[in-house]
Amino acid sequence: MKLQIAWVGKTKEDAIKTLTDEYLKRISRYVQTQSHELANEAALLKLADRASGSTAPVTILLDSRGRQFTSEEFANLLRDQQDRGSQQLLFAIGPSDGFTDQGRHAADLILSFGKMTLSHELARVVLLEQLYRAFTILKGHPYHKGH
Repeated sequence: MKLQIAWVGKTKEDAIKTLTDEYLKRISRYVQTQSHELANEAALLKLADRASGSTAPVTILLDSRGRQFTSEEFANLLRDQQDRGSQQLLFAIGPSDGFTDQGRHAADLILSFGKMTLSHELARVVLLEQLYRAFTILKGHPYHKGH
Protein backbone atom coordinates (compact mmCIF):
# COMPACT_ATOMS: atom_id res chain seq x y z
CA MET A 1 0.00 0.00 0.00
CA LYS A 2 1.11 3.57 -0.70
CA LEU A 3 0.13 6.69 1.23
CA GLN A 4 -0.26 10.03 -0.43
CA ILE A 5 -0.73 13.08 1.76
CA ALA A 6 -1.86 16.25 0.02
CA TRP A 7 -2.58 19.72 1.30
CA VAL A 8 -3.76 22.89 -0.31
CA GLY A 9 -1.57 25.92 0.29
CA LYS A 10 2.05 26.81 0.80
CA THR A 11 3.88 25.94 3.99
CA LYS A 12 4.86 29.19 5.68
CA GLU A 13 6.39 28.10 8.99
CA ASP A 14 9.81 26.44 9.17
CA ALA A 15 8.71 24.52 12.29
CA ILE A 16 5.84 22.97 10.32
CA LYS A 17 8.21 22.00 7.50
CA THR A 18 10.55 20.37 10.02
CA LEU A 19 7.75 18.40 11.71
CA THR A 20 6.24 17.42 8.35
CA ASP A 21 9.58 16.08 7.12
CA GLU A 22 10.21 14.21 10.39
CA TYR A 23 6.85 12.43 10.40
CA LEU A 24 7.02 11.63 6.68
CA LYS A 25 10.41 10.01 7.35
CA ARG A 26 8.99 8.02 10.29
CA ILE A 27 5.93 6.86 8.32
CA SER A 28 8.13 5.78 5.40
CA ARG A 29 9.60 3.06 7.65
CA TYR A 30 6.22 1.33 7.46
CA VAL A 31 4.76 2.24 4.07
CA GLN A 32 5.74 4.05 0.88
CA THR A 33 4.74 7.70 1.33
CA GLN A 34 4.50 10.70 -0.95
CA SER A 35 3.48 14.27 -0.11
CA HIS A 36 1.96 16.96 -2.32
CA GLU A 37 1.67 20.70 -1.75
CA LEU A 38 -1.11 21.87 -4.07
CA ALA A 39 -2.42 25.25 -5.22
CA ASN A 40 -6.15 24.54 -4.89
CA GLU A 41 -8.90 21.95 -4.50
CA ALA A 42 -9.11 21.44 -8.27
CA ALA A 43 -5.48 20.27 -8.27
CA LEU A 44 -6.33 17.90 -5.44
CA LEU A 45 -9.27 16.40 -7.34
CA LYS A 46 -7.04 16.02 -10.39
CA LEU A 47 -4.45 14.21 -8.25
CA ALA A 48 -7.13 11.81 -7.01
CA ASP A 49 -8.23 11.12 -10.59
CA ARG A 50 -4.77 10.56 -12.04
CA ALA A 51 -3.17 8.71 -9.14
CA SER A 52 -1.18 5.77 -10.39
CA GLY A 53 -2.16 2.20 -9.69
CA SER A 54 -4.55 -0.34 -11.11
CA THR A 55 -7.32 0.86 -8.80
CA ALA A 56 -8.44 4.33 -7.82
CA PRO A 57 -7.02 5.61 -4.53
CA VAL A 58 -9.18 5.57 -1.44
CA THR A 59 -9.63 9.30 -0.86
CA ILE A 60 -9.91 10.51 2.74
CA LEU A 61 -10.58 14.20 3.32
CA LEU A 62 -10.08 16.05 6.58
CA ASP A 63 -13.11 18.16 7.39
CA SER A 64 -14.75 19.22 10.65
CA ARG A 65 -18.00 17.55 9.54
CA GLY A 66 -16.32 14.17 9.20
CA ARG A 67 -16.24 11.04 11.28
CA GLN A 68 -14.11 10.95 14.42
CA PHE A 69 -11.88 8.02 15.38
CA THR A 70 -9.77 7.06 18.35
CA SER A 71 -6.14 6.33 17.50
CA GLU A 72 -6.87 2.61 17.74
CA GLU A 73 -9.91 2.89 15.43
CA PHE A 74 -7.80 4.86 12.96
CA ALA A 75 -5.14 2.12 13.05
CA ASN A 76 -7.86 -0.45 12.39
CA LEU A 77 -9.04 1.60 9.40
CA LEU A 78 -5.54 1.41 7.94
CA ARG A 79 -5.34 -2.32 8.63
CA ASP A 80 -8.73 -2.84 6.98
CA GLN A 81 -7.57 -0.96 3.89
CA GLN A 82 -4.41 -3.09 3.74
CA ASP A 83 -6.47 -6.27 4.17
CA ARG A 84 -8.78 -5.18 1.34
CA GLY A 85 -5.76 -4.79 -0.91
CA SER A 86 -6.09 -1.03 -1.32
CA GLN A 87 -3.11 0.09 -3.35
CA GLN A 88 -3.26 3.73 -2.37
CA LEU A 89 -4.74 5.92 0.32
CA LEU A 90 -4.91 9.63 -0.42
CA PHE A 91 -5.30 11.83 2.65
CA ALA A 92 -6.12 15.45 1.90
CA ILE A 93 -6.27 18.68 3.85
CA GLY A 94 -8.23 21.30 1.96
CA PRO A 95 -8.13 25.02 1.52
CA SER A 96 -8.61 27.46 4.38
CA ASP A 97 -12.31 27.88 3.57
CA GLY A 98 -12.88 24.11 3.55
CA PHE A 99 -13.82 21.65 0.86
CA THR A 100 -16.59 22.34 -1.60
CA ASP A 101 -19.57 20.01 -1.89
CA GLN A 102 -17.92 18.58 -5.02
CA GLY A 103 -14.76 17.83 -3.06
CA ARG A 104 -16.64 16.17 -0.20
CA HIS A 105 -18.68 14.06 -2.64
CA ALA A 106 -15.47 12.82 -4.27
CA ALA A 107 -14.25 11.42 -0.94
CA ASP A 108 -14.54 7.82 0.18
CA LEU A 109 -14.34 8.97 3.79
CA ILE A 110 -14.41 12.31 5.57
CA LEU A 111 -12.34 12.38 8.74
CA SER A 112 -12.48 14.92 11.56
CA PHE A 113 -10.04 15.58 14.39
CA GLY A 114 -12.87 16.99 16.48
CA LYS A 115 -15.02 20.05 16.85
CA MET A 116 -12.16 22.47 17.43
CA THR A 117 -10.74 24.30 14.45
CA LEU A 118 -7.05 23.75 13.68
CA SER A 119 -4.92 25.73 11.28
CA HIS A 120 -4.33 23.76 8.11
CA GLU A 121 -0.62 23.53 8.78
CA LEU A 122 -1.23 22.19 12.28
CA ALA A 123 -3.88 19.76 10.98
CA ARG A 124 -1.25 18.36 8.64
CA VAL A 125 1.16 17.69 11.50
CA VAL A 126 -1.65 16.08 13.54
CA LEU A 127 -2.58 13.87 10.57
CA LEU A 128 1.02 12.79 10.05
CA GLU A 129 1.53 12.08 13.75
CA GLN A 130 -1.67 10.01 13.85
CA LEU A 131 -0.64 8.07 10.73
CA TYR A 132 2.70 7.31 12.37
CA ARG A 133 0.94 6.39 15.63
CA ALA A 134 -1.44 4.09 13.73
CA PHE A 135 1.41 2.16 12.13
CA THR A 136 3.18 1.82 15.49
CA ILE A 137 -0.06 0.46 16.97
CA LEU A 138 -0.34 -2.08 14.17
CA LYS A 139 3.29 -3.15 14.58
CA GLY A 140 3.14 -3.30 18.38
CA HIS A 141 5.79 -0.59 18.75
CA PRO A 142 5.87 1.02 22.22
CA TYR A 143 5.43 4.61 20.87
CA HIS A 144 1.67 4.49 21.44
CA LYS A 145 2.03 3.21 25.00
CA GLY A 146 3.74 6.42 26.08
CA HIS A 147 0.60 8.60 25.87
